[in-house]
Amino acid sequence: MKEEIRLMKGNEAFAHAAIRYGCDGYFGYPITPQSEVLETLAELRPWESTGMVVLQAESELAAINMVYGGAGTGKAVMTSSSSPGISLMMEGISYIAASSLPTLILNVMRGGPGLGTIQPSQADYFQATKGGGHGDYHLIVLAPSSVQEMVDFVGLGFDLAFKYTNPVMILADGIVGQMMEKVQLPEQRPRRTDEEIRQQCPWAADGRKNGRKRNVITSLELESSKMEVINNMLQERYRAIERDECRWEEIGVEDADYLMVAFGTVARICDKARELAAEEGIKVGIIRPITLWPFPTEAVAKAAAGKKGALVVELNAGQMIEDVRLAVHDSLPVEHFGRLGGIIPSPNEIVEALKNKIINR
Repeated sequence: MKEEIRLMKGNEAFAHAAIRYGCDGYFGYPITPQSEVLETLAELRPWESTGMVVLQAESELAAINMVYGGAGTGKAVMTSSSSPGISLMMEGISYIAASSLPTLILNVMRGGPGLGTIQPSQADYFQATKGGGHGDYHLIVLAPSSVQEMVDFVGLGFDLAFKYTNPVMILADGIVGQMMEKVQLPEQRPRRTDEEIRQQCPWAADGRKNGRKRNVITSLELESSKMEVINNMLQERYRAIERDECRWEEIGVEDADYLMVAFGTVARICDKARELAAEEGIKVGIIRPITLWPFPTEAVAKAAAGKKGALVVELNAGQMIEDVRLAVHDSLPVEHFGRLGGIIPSPNEIVEALKNKIINR
């Protein structure tokens, strides 16, 4: 397939991107607001064109363990779900991280806690960036703000997953999953041959002997000293990711008096709020973390330098604000504005929050 420009939903674009970036297998379970991923894959029938496996599992638990098994063979595999479904996958995600396996996981967030609402949210920030499951592990977390990034982050996500043999989560709010935009789909990336997989993934458990032993994929280690070695190896990897893979976007930061920090589609609403504030003579810049983990701590600190205050805007009760406050070290006032229950703030509301919480405090 050649490059192509289409108008489609974020979830649909993600499914198209999965095929075009050479995904070997998708295992998932329907849940609003991301069900279009599986529905689109079923409609496109990639098993006939590229050989990609698409399977609706009987549950989220089954899906993540199918991903675990597929990743253990060195295949490029993925799943997608929404907030309550991701919670059910957390044990399997912890196993995958401990086993150092490359996987791609899409979370199209909806409101919670519990079953909550099917409306958009950003309340899974802690779950994604602070581990979520048990043990000392990290996911690489990418936060798209457009349908185009829903496409682009599939390729980037697989590249990072295989570079670091680590699971990657695309943390999308329900807005970007459901909204429609023009996107450019990439050319078809050829799927790797079995020989290419063996060269790229010498650790893969494919039934062949590597030296005198067959590779075994497991997260179990009963000897404490060996388990500490494994954990130290993981921590060394995470330090390398923190050093080399921070990503962010800045808008009008240099000449601003105030700063807004937001991720996902909320950053786009903040951009309109920035324009409205400018009409009133208020100079506001925006920094959008693209990698939520690793969090771009140094970039946020630099953007905040010399500012009079910062407003963190999220669709939650205040989660990313903790990382922002750690970044700026009390060098300026940092306040939070968020809406809950699936309610999306307007640009005017954000401007008023900036005035009330920061400028006129």
